[in-house]
Amino acid sequence: MSHTIFSKTPVIEVKDVYKSFKAVKAVRGISLKIFPGQFVALLGPNGAGKTTLVEMIEGIQKPDRGEILIFGKGWNGNEDELRRVIGLSLQETYFIDKLTVWETLNLFGSFYDLGPERSERILHLTGLEEKRKSFVVHLSGGQRQRLALGIALLNEPRILLLDEPTTGLDPNARREIWAILGKLREQSGTSLILTTHYMEEAEQLCDYVIIIDHGVILREGARKQLLEETNQEKIAEFSLDGNFRHHDPGFGDSPFPISWDVNSEKGNMALSNVESELPQFLEYLKKKNLPLKNLEFRRKTLDDIFTSLTGRRLDE
Repeated sequence: MSHTIFSKTPVIEVKDVYKSFKAVKAVRGISLKIFPGQFVALLGPNGAGKTTLVEMIEGIQKPDRGEILIFGKGWNGNEDELRRVIGLSLQETYFIDKLTVWETLNLFGSFYDLGPERSERILHLTGLEEKRKSFVVHLSGGQRQRLALGIALLNEPRILLLDEPTTGLDPNARREIWAILGKLREQSGTSLILTTHYMEEAEQLCDYVIIIDHGVILREGARKQLLEETNQEKIAEFSLDGNFRHHDPGFGDSPFPISWDVNSEKGNMALSNVESELPQFLEYLKKKNLPLKNLEFRRKTLDDIFTSLTGRRLDE
């Protein structure tokens, strides 16, 4: 991953923004700044407010309160100018099924007065050369998402907004999208806002992470810094002999917090000092007559940070 020195002037500035839909408070007082060349992940579960926030940045929704500036300008009166510097891909993109990939790219390129040479470059970037003459209706899910991403990149945007771009894709198709974005990062100064609930995606692509839930920012910072702050602790994951699928073995009297998942029949806990705390844990299991089946240690992830902040996992 390249090391970009960011300008101090933000390309996007969100100032104390609120948005509600009847009784649902989707975004509650969010402020953030995105800088040139920065790849930012909005990380949170479904319903966290990520899509609503991005739609306000895109100009699709208007805030109830607060202000959003793109290159120092608001959307009101600057719509045409701002849309020319933004590329976006929503959660679902609908195409005309009986157009080919080539025809689809040229159609969208015509909205920006772009010629076929730009469509050709996008075909190469997205790896869709062999699908040039294929009707969109015959594309796989991953190929459709690559086409949607290619369309978002047609106008060589200075800001790229991607809302859950790999949801529903298999691991190979997801990594194909990641590869395209990796090339973009190396070859341009485009700023990216990526909404996702995939922890691995945020870690793979983005240098700055904003963890959001229930319409508020819980934690934000450089990806590396967030992980280093918490990596003094190690996560111990364990399983027990016996069937605990429908009940918790009961760890309320544990010397340190233990989280138990009744579905996976696994527990986990954070240990700051493995050498001293592990013997305590083993002695505790022995007293409770709970035979240990498996025990593994790993470093903390963004998913663990989210769980520590909310009490639940990103994919719940």
